[in-house]
Amino acid sequence: MDILSIIGAIIGVGAITGGVLTALSARVVAQYERGLVFRFGRVVGTRDPGLRLLIPFVDRMRKISTQIVTMPVPAQDGITRDNVTVRVDAVVYFRVIDPVCAVVEVQNYLFAVGQVAQTSLRSIIGKSDLDSLLANREELNKGLEIMIDSPALSWGIHIDRVEIKDVSIPDALKRSMSRQAEAERERRARVISAEGELQASKMLAQAGAQMSESPAALQLRLLETVVQVAAEKNSTLVLPFPVELLRFLERATPPERNAAEPAVRTTLTPTEKTTEINLPEPPPALDQGNTPAADQDGMRS
Repeated sequence: MDILSIIGAIIGVGAITGGVLTALSARVVAQYERGLVFRFGRVVGTRDPGLRLLIPFVDRMRKISTQIVTMPVPAQDGITRDNVTVRVDAVVYFRVIDPVCAVVEVQNYLFAVGQVAQTSLRSIIGKSDLDSLLANREELNKGLEIMIDSPALSWGIHIDRVEIKDVSIPDALKRSMSRQAEAERERRARVISAEGELQASKMLAQAGAQMSESPAALQLRLLETVVQVAAEKNSTLVLPFPVELLRFLERATPPERNAAEPAVRTTLTPTEKTTEINLPEPPPALDQGNTPAADQDGMRS
């Protein structure tokens, strides 16, 4: 009975010891992770996702995430190629493709990628002008990605993409750019208005040449204008006097006129019409010095 108790105790102790050792050696690697195993400080391999067993007190595992890391790059102040002070910030998307290099080759790959991104962003600012930073961001993103990816490959890191988020410029430059844009829009508006006036003048010249061949067309146009003005419910209607009617009255007036009646002479030109009135001269004033001799004798008698 004592022997059975001893055997049972030994078995229980062994089971407990085995459970403890299993708990110490078991590791769970997630799907988005890779396990890097160190044995006495030396890398012996990587472990795929799942339940993995290690040698207790001998092996040590470090888990490395293979997900895409989104790292914001702090805003960097710089001077562009056209001597404009700007402030630019960006975002870097990268992931680990080689866990061994990411752990062994560099001390802290997150900090290293951040520093490379900042220096590369400053370099891009100095090589570009303001218009490129504002308009050609796709090309700058590609160049920035290449600059960051070159040293990161030796660290087992792949740069997926780099995006420039915002470009801050001084307020004085913003006001200057707004004035320049307003002036450009004003210039375009004036050019369009001038082109419209040119086209309208050409069409009016053609219409005038065509109406000059047919006087009836001019009269119809005049009547149409009167109808349009009268449709506006105006209290006063200004009716232009036709030049042809003045010419008809001039031809209908007889050439001989009475001396007592005022003589009316009308001068017509293609662009204006004037009327001159000639009144008969008044009779000479009679005074003592200008009185005839016969009248003076009659006054004496």
